[in-house]
Amino acid sequence: MTQHVTDTVPTEAAAAASGRREWWRDAVIYQVYPRSFADGNGDGMGDLPGIRARLPYLRKLGVDAVWLSPFYASPQADAGYDVTDYRAVDPMFGTLTDADDLVREAHALGLRVIVDLVPNHCSDQHEWFKQALREGPGSPLRERFHFRPGKGANGELPPNDWESIFGGPAWTRVADGEWYLHLFAPEQPDFNWDHPAVHDEFRSILRFWLDLGIDGFRIDVAHGLVKAEGLPDIGHDEQVKLLGTQAVPYFDQDGVHEIYRSWRRILDEYTGERIAVAEAWTPTVERSALYLRPDELHQAFNFSYLTTGWNAADLREVIDRSLQAMNAVHAPATWVLSNHDVVRHSTRLAEGDPARGLRRARAATLLMLALPGSAYLYQGEELGLPE
Repeated sequence: MTQHVTDTVPTEAAAAASGRREWWRDAVIYQVYPRSFADGNGDGMGDLPGIRARLPYLRKLGVDAVWLSPFYASPQADAGYDVTDYRAVDPMFGTLTDADDLVREAHALGLRVIVDLVPNHCSDQHEWFKQALREGPGSPLRERFHFRPGKGANGELPPNDWESIFGGPAWTRVADGEWYLHLFAPEQPDFNWDHPAVHDEFRSILRFWLDLGIDGFRIDVAHGLVKAEGLPDIGHDEQVKLLGTQAVPYFDQDGVHEIYRSWRRILDEYTGERIAVAEAWTPTVERSALYLRPDELHQAFNFSYLTTGWNAADLREVIDRSLQAMNAVHAPATWVLSNHDVVRHSTRLAEGDPARGLRRARAATLLMLALPGSAYLYQGEELGLPE
């Protein structure tokens, strides 16, 4: 097996000598949202140099790794989750050299770096999509997305009844009459993961960032890549609103698992225990556990825990179920209370009383950090910041 030699965290040898393995099983991982964390050049927008300058603070805080939300080239229609170039840094955040410097500085401090990966969709300004529009119906580039003729006498109706997570139809019609699928904003066309070129491209993207030295990926909408064959209607009016809390033909399809098996083989080629973390909204923790079988991904966010209310019995139940489900696949449980998609828990738990929210937030974070497994902190959570 090929071993790729890149920068690894200097403490790796010491960890191995002490018998400690698989750092991610009990890691505390700190999420940084680049645009709002630290401004390194005084333009009023957070950036990679700003993050790099604050790495010593994160090291002192005691976290094991830093997860960076997207900093790729993007029109920012969805705060960077609409990517035009997966191998370039958006100028608002810096340069590829800044990214390289950040990774090296983090490693020098004993921190690992995890970056966001957005494989379900790209930007409508991505070169593949722009070319698909230029070439028109029947273009080979259109096969890399979900283009379909519409229904109705003149194709004026969407191809099926799917709704966007952001509201409205999950389809947009283009000038030549065809429609394209976007489970999120119209500026975010979904990739067609039945096409081999999409697989090849993302395997290449994985290697690009692994070769730069990053330690892992957080996989955005990990449950959404594969759609049911034929893109069938759901057949009812009540569509999912929280990224997959019921069975729908565009989320949590069994076909996603073979994709992640191929990615795991790539991760295992690299030294330094590179990992992948699934943002997988599934109906149950047991379904989430399927993403973490030994030949698939390493971790998945525990949204069942995040969405549990401030009730001791309910928390105990979800903790026990989570540990049981993850133990079945020999994976660590993860715990998370806040992130960029949800209201911070100091506000969420306040019930209108900020002082009560802060007390509860401290208690909730203390409990989370005491649980077996890996914990995720959102930037500012250590300060009890409200929404």
